[in-house]
Amino acid sequence: MASSAIDSEIFGDLFGTPAMRHVFADETLIQRYLDVEAALARVQARMGIIPEAAAAEITAKASFEHFDFEEYKRGVARVSYPILPLVEGIVAMCKDGLGEYSHWGTTTQDIMDSALSLQIRDALAIIEADLDAVADLLAGLAREYRDAPVAGRSHLQHALPVTFGYKAAVWLSGIERHRTRLAELKPRATLVQFSGAAGTLASLGEDGLKIQDALADELGLGRPEITWHTMRDNVAEIVSWMGLLTGTLGKIGTDVMMMMQTEVGEVFEAFKHGRGASSTMPQKRNPVSCELMVVAARAMRQHVAQMLDGMLQDHERASGAWHLEWLTVPQAFITTAGSLSQARELLDGLEVDTHRMRANLDITSGMIVSEAVMMGLAPHMGRQVAHDVVYDACRDAVQQNKSLYEILSKMGQITDALSDEEIRAMCDPANYTGLAGEMVDRMLDARKR
Repeated sequence: MASSAIDSEIFGDLFGTPAMRHVFADETLIQRYLDVEAALARVQARMGIIPEAAAAEITAKASFEHFDFEEYKRGVARVSYPILPLVEGIVAMCKDGLGEYSHWGTTTQDIMDSALSLQIRDALAIIEADLDAVADLLAGLAREYRDAPVAGRSHLQHALPVTFGYKAAVWLSGIERHRTRLAELKPRATLVQFSGAAGTLASLGEDGLKIQDALADELGLGRPEITWHTMRDNVAEIVSWMGLLTGTLGKIGTDVMMMMQTEVGEVFEAFKHGRGASSTMPQKRNPVSCELMVVAARAMRQHVAQMLDGMLQDHERASGAWHLEWLTVPQAFITTAGSLSQARELLDGLEVDTHRMRANLDITSGMIVSEAVMMGLAPHMGRQVAHDVVYDACRDAVQQNKSLYEILSKMGQITDALSDEEIRAMCDPANYTGLAGEMVDRMLDARKR
């Protein structure tokens, strides 16, 4: 039985997804090792380095269904590395000793790193599809609620009015930057590794780089400029990027979670029978997707830190630091996929209460737009004087339990400068959302390019 949350049949789909777990499952990993060994054999046969019959036999048998998994597990326990027992398994599967031509001129880390690149390629395809979907959902919210006023908050207090479309567009801006970063880093994260024992391809002579290029083509991976056995910035970069991505998703989850508070009630996760329910309080509607997005962001910080630590590798082949990737990379991808899955569920069914948003804007009886009044008065009496006048008016409104408009409309120095209609207009939060709408438009337009 599974013993970790990401692999658990109970918790697994809260913290990950079946598709991503499959990418990093034992069966898939072994198949990727076999894929690399078979691709190498085909390349070397075409170049006349090993017999064509050997390549055909290795390719035919390089399938998990032919593989003795139990014997392989015993071999890994004996060797403490996964490739020597794999090669022994290939030799055992192949007829007439043709398996002896597998693993020709290569080394354990070549096979493992190339297999990792294949896994990362598959994993990024899943993440990219979910990331695109999240971006589309956020764009839809930004467009639909472009002009829906809501309280902007600073230090958890009302600051100035914004629009909910503006909030969604700000979230979208982070997601779009992550999509740009992904396009940039993907080629660096999916490189072939074929360099031999110390990275110099010494065992293959002048054919080494030709084999490396051909193997990259055969596997659909990129060519490295030079061996990356102990230069792990490419792997650390992709995990660090996932740390940034889950951080953005966690920020979205935090905002929605706080807007779901009973006292706020501006947005809600989609209602499904029993979802977010309490075992003792029937009225509860907990922000469960938000919570899982926040948890993923916090968990990813540790994975990023581990990968940065794993970059400290000695000489041409590391003594231990490389193993950190075996622990961290699968967990990082599964955690990120889980957060994206929760984000899609959250945003696809998000319930937005614009009436509650408007009611909350009025909680401070107009004081949320005190800056608007100050700036309206500034041309008539100077900015600092206007600030002090409005400051006093806000204090009076609190003490007398009146609206800011009621106080301002009775102050001679205000009514001498502004008409009643102007005062009313300045005290309406819907009239002071600045260029929020234009910013939403610019964000959506930029996304089209």
